[in-house]
This record gives sequence, structure tokens and C-alpha cells, in this order.
Amino acid sequence: MPTDTTSPRTSSGSRSLEHPARADIRLADVLHALADPMRLRIVCALAAAEGELNCADIELPVSKSTCTHHFRVLREHGVIQQFYRGTAKMNGLRRDDLDELFPGLIDDVLRGAELQARRLGEG
Repeated sequence: MPTDTTSPRTSSGSRSLEHPARADIRLADVLHALADPMRLRIVCALAAAEGELNCADIELPVSKSTCTHHFRVLREHGVIQQFYRGTAKMNGLRRDDLDELFPGLIDDVLRGAELQARRLGEG
């Protein structure tokens, strides 16, 4: 998966997306991104997949434009990486980066989300 990109098109003409470098990821930004229920649902789906998922593979009960917004917030705050494979926008959790910067955070968030879903009868 690509990490940092600075232009919307590479020399070959393919599209790329900007991501913060590992050193630029801040805890407050990650927590902000994870605070929204839809974004947390995306992160849980990506963690469960243990790999890449297309945006359409993650069903959210919101409009397409709102989905796009949530994925963008997660990418811009360093939680996920996005890249194009053909016309599909693929997503992956930046697990290695987040574990290096904030050890245990993602595991605890995922565990908390699972416990909440059970408690509320959603899981």
C-alpha cells in the first residue's frame, strides 16, 4: 500500500491520495476520527478483514457523499490508507503506524466497540 503522496496524479496518470506521514499523526486527530460511530464501524470492518476493502464492501446507513466524507476524515487523520486499484478505491487500516505511535490504542478501541455492540445487542 502507498504511504505518503503529494499530488493527485502520478507521472503515469494514475490517481493517488494524500496521507499524513507517520510522524505527523497526532493522538487528538486519531481520537477525533474514531469518535464518530460510522467511522468506528469502518475501522472495525477493516480490522476484521485483516486486509484491504473497497469502499462499497463496507455498508453504512448513510448517503454515498457522507460515506466519502467519513473515509476522507479517517485518511486525513492517519487512521486508514486509501489507494486506487483500477477504478476501485481500496482501504486499509494503518495498523502498523498506529500501533507504533500509540501502542494498544487500536486493540482497546476495537475491544470497546465489540463490548458496546454486545451490550446494546448490535453484535
